[in-house]
Amino acid sequence: MTSSADHLPGRADPADGAERGRAAVTAPAAPAAGTPEEPARGRPAARGAGARPRRRLWRTNWYAYLFVAPSLFGVFAFLLLPLLIVLGLSLFHWELLSSPSFAGLANYRRLAGDGETWHSVWVTVLFVLLSIPAQTVLGLLLALLLNQRVKGVAFYRALFVVPWMATPIVMGLVWTWIFDPRDGALNKLLGVAGVSGPDWLTDPSWALPSVALVNVWQYSGYTMLFFLAGLQGIPQELYDAAATDGASPVQRFFQITLPLLNPTTFFVTVTNLVGAFQIFDTVYAMTDGGPSGSTEVLNFRIFETAFRRFDFGYASTLAALLFLLILAVTLAQVRFFAKRTTYDLS
Repeated sequence: MTSSADHLPGRADPADGAERGRAAVTAPAAPAAGTPEEPARGRPAARGAGARPRRRLWRTNWYAYLFVAPSLFGVFAFLLLPLLIVLGLSLFHWELLSSPSFAGLANYRRLAGDGETWHSVWVTVLFVLLSIPAQTVLGLLLALLLNQRVKGVAFYRALFVVPWMATPIVMGLVWTWIFDPRDGALNKLLGVAGVSGPDWLTDPSWALPSVALVNVWQYSGYTMLFFLAGLQGIPQELYDAAATDGASPVQRFFQITLPLLNPTTFFVTVTNLVGAFQIFDTVYAMTDGGPSGSTEVLNFRIFETAFRRFDFGYASTLAALLFLLILAVTLAQVRFFAKRTTYDLS
């Protein structure tokens, strides 16, 4: 006989609770709304749902793509497309006036045994070693001098940039006259001091250093501009704190200035190296690759092979070699500066 209190509202029957507990253990959990097992109520899963955000992003930012399009067109038309054409031509024999004939890897096998080309590569490397370190150091020294608050500093900054603004052909012709062994200004100045100047551009020992000197003179102002911008981006508080701690000017330079100039050094070194490997105008104007091939850099040999010997297939192979050299040097620089560069000074 049961009590009526056992069936009052709000009183739980122990047997019923046990049954419900067993049902909860054995029954599978219902999937949450919106999960792959059961789509959210009122939101049926649609095929290609991942494409919707992309279409929505395109509709929202289409005007941004319009602004980027001219630059992308320039990269494709003047960088990627010529590179593909050159790589394609390197697989052909083509003398310009005749139809191209497929050669496969014959041009590359010819390159492997071409001593003159490898001599040009060596001349190019020597030119880079003679010009880039001097150009970088001189640009940094000029930036340090012109970062001072002195009267007329703006005039001097513009003065050092003027050679960079001139065309290399014109500068080459001017320096050809300066280096003239008989009537040149340089040998006349040396003669006043009692020194007999050499034949700068006709002596194989002096020709390449002379061309490198002109390159350093012309592009040091370009390097100085970027170092000057980098110096002005270093907070003065760092120098003040170091001076308070007793650091000397030399210590402040090596512990603060040089490390924080690594991004600038990386940029100017990469751009200057790419330009030095592609040197042509100055060599063409001053020495025409001579004397005895002492200034025949790789870019000049490409020009000579293509437009004097009309061997465009092999010239394209040389151009591909130059591209690989520049790419290898650039990647080495990226790896070197990767862990030595600080961009955030906050």
